[in-house]
Amino acid sequence: MLNALALEPAPQSPVAAHDPDPADLKEEAAARAKMYRLLAGVFAEEPDAAFLAALRAPQAMQALAEAGLRFDADFTEGGVEALVEPLSAEYATMFVASGGFPPVESVRLTGRYYQAPHFAVQEEYRRCGFQVRKGRHHVFDDQLGVELSFVAELLERALAVLQRNGAPGYRRIERDIKRFWALHLGRWVRGYAGLVARATEHSFYREMAKLLGAFAEDEIARMRLRVDDVDQGREVVPKSDVQVLFNPDEPVCNACGGGGDRPMP
Repeated sequence: MLNALALEPAPQSPVAAHDPDPADLKEEAAARAKMYRLLAGVFAEEPDAAFLAALRAPQAMQALAEAGLRFDADFTEGGVEALVEPLSAEYATMFVASGGFPPVESVRLTGRYYQAPHFAVQEEYRRCGFQVRKGRHHVFDDQLGVELSFVAELLERALAVLQRNGAPGYRRIERDIKRFWALHLGRWVRGYAGLVARATEHSFYREMAKLLGAFAEDEIARMRLRVDDVDQGREVVPKSDVQVLFNPDEPVCNACGGGGDRPMP
């Protein structure tokens, strides 16, 4: 499921690096990338049986328990197949249906799709040499699962750099990750995680939302960032004004009566 929505590297040359390969940075990058992948899988789309089976495996459940997650019987008991339908319904209710709160940065910060955050993350993906792979469903480029997958891809690229050469290339990629958190993820995922934890009726999303919030706080502290939580977990985000750009060099038709002096509706 994750691979279907992951960001894939565009056909460009890899990032260069020069210093030796520090073992501690390799371990850190690998662990962080796995966490980003896990959270991307939770919020990218409805969980399928394979994803849930992997989470319900004893080793995975032990690791989640050690991270402080406490699932209720609605997730821990019964067969995996029986979980798919209720979790899909919960996902649709919270993240897709009208009246819900989609995990999309533009919606969370402006109340509308396809606003400035959408185009800003597209530019970040292009700048770092990635493109969004189209899956079986339409995916917004500023959707939470895609943004988390982007950082996971950057960390995996950094790990490859470490294994080949050393730390300088890693540090350059880490600066890209810091930039993305400061401009995007850091501005909305903490408040949004709190909203999901409050709103969900299923312990799976409650605990995963708590994990998202805690991980976001940890990443911001790790990277020593100062970024305000603009989202603040609001249940309703007022719709921002739509900005219409007018090109003064573009010909204007006067046939409508008002010509170029009449404002657009």
